[in-house]
Amino acid sequence: MHPMKLTQRLACAVACVAAFGAAALTADSAGAQQPARIRGEIAKADGAMLSLKTRDGAMLDVKLADDVRVAALVKATLADIKTDSFIGIAGVPEADGSIKAYSIHIFLPAQRGVVPDRHGAWDGRPNSTMTNGYVANVVTATDGETLMVKYKEGEKKIIVTKDTVIAAVAPGNKDELKAGAPIIIMASDKQPDGSVLAKNIYVGRGAAPAM
Repeated sequence: MHPMKLTQRLACAVACVAAFGAAALTADSAGAQQPARIRGEIAKADGAMLSLKTRDGAMLDVKLADDVRVAALVKATLADIKTDSFIGIAGVPEADGSIKAYSIHIFLPAQRGVVPDRHGAWDGRPNSTMTNGYVANVVTATDGETLMVKYKEGEKKIIVTKDTVIAAVAPGNKDELKAGAPIIIMASDKQPDGSVLAKNIYVGRGAAPAM
């Protein structure tokens, strides 16, 4: 492939992921009605149709929108999180106001300024929240690591434990939507026949989406 064409394709992929993030990877703002996210594993893939085994064990028919956006999550570590990294944290609030993270994803540089930095309710676990923000500092503690994350309306102390799943966002494609792949459908429309039309999808690439 001509180097210029390859560069253009990569730029397009990154732009698509940035747009994906803006549309889907944001915390629910107070009072906003967000469509339910659907989590599960693909049992069967047949062109634009997927059979999805959802997290609660039910089977769901999923049709891919013609312009479906696919982003991947790849394994990462705490060492990949630096001061000023733009990250998303799914976690559960503690009594002291801090957030115990069960999932952290590192946004692409192209998503800075596109994905809103904010804090709000999340549907990954009971009483969970999502915080999108910038790392102010990283502190090593006896029981793990602590991140101070700032966002537009304030800041949060994030507790990172050995059980916290850390991943990085990467451009993805529809070819990764195959049997056995763990996914989160971030945006979809319910169809009259009970199926859903998927518009934005996260697929685990060696790392199951934990958010």
